[in-house]
Amino acid sequence: MAGRTNQKERTRVAILDATRALIADGSEVSMPAVAQRALVSEATAYRYFPDLATLLREAFAATWPTPAEALKPIAHTNDPVERVAYAAEFLLRRTIAYEGAVRALIAASVTRPQVAAARPANRFGLIDAALEPVTTIDPTRLAQLKLDLAVVISAEALFNLMDLCGLGPDAAVASVVTTARTLTTAAVRPGDVRRRRVSTTT
Repeated sequence: MAGRTNQKERTRVAILDATRALIADGSEVSMPAVAQRALVSEATAYRYFPDLATLLREAFAATWPTPAEALKPIAHTNDPVERVAYAAEFLLRRTIAYEGAVRALIAASVTRPQVAAARPANRFGLIDAALEPVTTIDPTRLAQLKLDLAVVISAEALFNLMDLCGLGPDAAVASVVTTARTLTTAAVRPGDVRRRRVSTTT
């Protein structure tokens, strides 16, 4: 009995390791590709993970740092605009590095909305951590800012700029970061936005 349990765990680990290897390679990630890499049948892979989104979520869990770890280089500043800009850049650079796997995860959740909850929620943790020092705006405005940033700081926004607008990865990242900065400034320092509008019209 113990031997069978150990074998099942080895198979599960092999599937996860194969998935992480494909992610790291930037390769296309699919159940057939994972099964081939793990030296198991596709049916076996599905016995351990019911769908690609669930598998990718668990595989990603070991490749992403915590929000505190991700934002450690800017831990010295409480400026929410700078912190949000850094968080946006961090998330999107990682998205580009793991583009094949991220696109597969988005596709899996679009075609099967019921598994969307299995997608990693890395953006939300980063946004929360970036805005943690904010204490000067009311909770309702802060909650709305977090929702606004969740739309902007996302793989979907990045890929729209790349696929539909024809921007290269660097230009797409820069565009998202600029938008995230603007949204945050408007929420936490609205006077700065008004002054910029006045200066551009005079």
